[in-house]
Amino acid sequence: MPDGRPLHWPSLIVALAIMLAGTAYPPLLTSPAGHVDHRLASLVFMAMAAGFVRGVGFVPRYWLWRVLFSGWSCALALMAAVWLKWLH
Repeated sequence: MPDGRPLHWPSLIVALAIMLAGTAYPPLLTSPAGHVDHRLASLVFMAMAAGFVRGVGFVPRYWLWRVLFSGWSCALALMAAVWLKWLH
C-alpha cells in the first residue's frame, strides 16, 4: 500500500466474520421471540463498520471519527453486543 497504513488484521477479520455470520445466519440478530433486536443489530453493525474502516488501514483525521472507527471501538461494540445477546 503506497503512502498508506498497513492492514489491521484483527479488525478486518472481525468485520468479515460479522458480515459472513449475519449473511449466513440472520437469526443471530433477533430476540428470543423472533423479532429483530435493533439494539443488538446496531452494536453489531457498529463493530462491523469500525472493523472495516480500521481493518483496511484508514485512520480518519478528525478526532471524533478516529475514536468511533478505531480498533478499540470495534472491540467495545462487539463486546457490548455479545453481552446484550447473552442477557437474552
